[in-house]
Formats: sequence, C-alpha cells, structure tokens
Amino acid sequence: MAQDRTPAAFLAEIVGKPVVVRLNSGIDYRGVLSCLDGYMNIALEQTEECVNGEVKNRFGDAFIRGNNVLYISADRERWTE
Repeated sequence: MAQDRTPAAFLAEIVGKPVVVRLNSGIDYRGVLSCLDGYMNIALEQTEECVNGEVKNRFGDAFIRGNNVLYISADRERWTE
C-alpha cells in the first residue's frame, strides 16, 4: 500500500523520474532526478528554475545542496510510464 512506503522507498522509486524540488527560498526546480545522497544533496537533469510558477532559467544539469531543500515531490504530470 502507498501509505506503508518509507521515505527511502519513495526516493528510490522516483530516481530517474520528473520531480519538483522546492527550496527554502520558495524557488522550485523541476527536472529529472539523477541521484541524491543521505544529506539530500540532489542532482537533476533537464532542469527548469521556476519562480511563482514561471520558468526563469533552463539548465542541462543542476546540483542542489540538501540544506537548501524544503521538500522534493514527484512531478506525476510529467511522468511517462
């Protein structure tokens, strides 16, 4: 069942999938989760920087330090299963 998943299981499931990473500053980064570590340092591919829902920049790859991350969410609208 979905509610029985651990955070670690959720993170393992979304590697290679589109995600939204919200920073403490309120800025969102959308991209494909390449990898992450135990400190929540995140590597994204095909990254877009969004401010108030508007794309401000596009990056091929981006690295986000874990201490700046408020949350990470699956971007299910962009999943192609």
